[in-house]
Amino acid sequence: MQDPGDYVTDYHLSFRPMEQLGWEVVYVPWLSAPNWNEFDAVYICTPWDYPEHVSEFMSVLEAIDASSAVLFNDLSIVRWSLEKSYLRDVAARGDDIVPSSWYDGFSPSDVPGYFEEHKTDRVVIKPIIGANAKDTFVLSKPVGADQLRRLQKIFSGRRFMVQPFIENIQTEGEFSLFFFNGEYSHAIQKIPKAGDFRVQEEHGGDIVTVTPSADLLKTAHTVFSHIEPLPVYGRGDWVRGPDGRFLLMELELIEPSLYLRTDSGSAARFAAAFNQRFEEFAGK
Repeated sequence: MQDPGDYVTDYHLSFRPMEQLGWEVVYVPWLSAPNWNEFDAVYICTPWDYPEHVSEFMSVLEAIDASSAVLFNDLSIVRWSLEKSYLRDVAARGDDIVPSSWYDGFSPSDVPGYFEEHKTDRVVIKPIIGANAKDTFVLSKPVGADQLRRLQKIFSGRRFMVQPFIENIQTEGEFSLFFFNGEYSHAIQKIPKAGDFRVQEEHGGDIVTVTPSADLLKTAHTVFSHIEPLPVYGRGDWVRGPDGRFLLMELELIEPSLYLRTDSGSAARFAAAFNQRFEEFAGK
């Protein structure tokens, strides 16, 4: 992003470890259109405004991929995870996700079916391309006329998804686990402020460093082991379902906040993973 505004970033913590491995690191706004051939590698960092500029964003990544620079993560990973419908693939592999249904456009007459399909009185509706909980709503049965009109305005002609509202999100929050080159690095727990469901810091959420349970760590390892090609970096967000299973809410494989500040060794692990993959690519 040209101006991160209120977004909390800590990507700069990776600069020193990268430099210690021989890299010269510069920050490049993604719309600035430099000569990508001047770079050895490009890491997609904080283009959090791309959901409003998807075609331009993909054009930039395709230009990088066509240059002599190595793009991390791989362009195929970006294409696969750009739309949250990738969760269908995750579920098809046998991994647990928050139950999800997808729609190509909004119709008020469909809304009662959201609750019936997921057997709940509260659901979440959100776009299949989005970030930072923008245009994400919790609907309670029945949905009022004013809210239906608002949803019609936001989602008409726009693809979106519906999920049951998982009650634990308001108490326990969600768990984010970070993996570099398929290896677990660190984890955090994100807890929303009282009365909210959005866990992001920008919405008042609280971030706590945690050691994941054995069950959660095993679940996360399995999910990441199924992703091909292997991401250099990635984050998975899980919530505990009503039956105690950890359900994947989403994977962040394009531009995740890596929360390097929450673990003293994470920046060095990221730098090492980045350097290792570049050396593997250069050695081909």
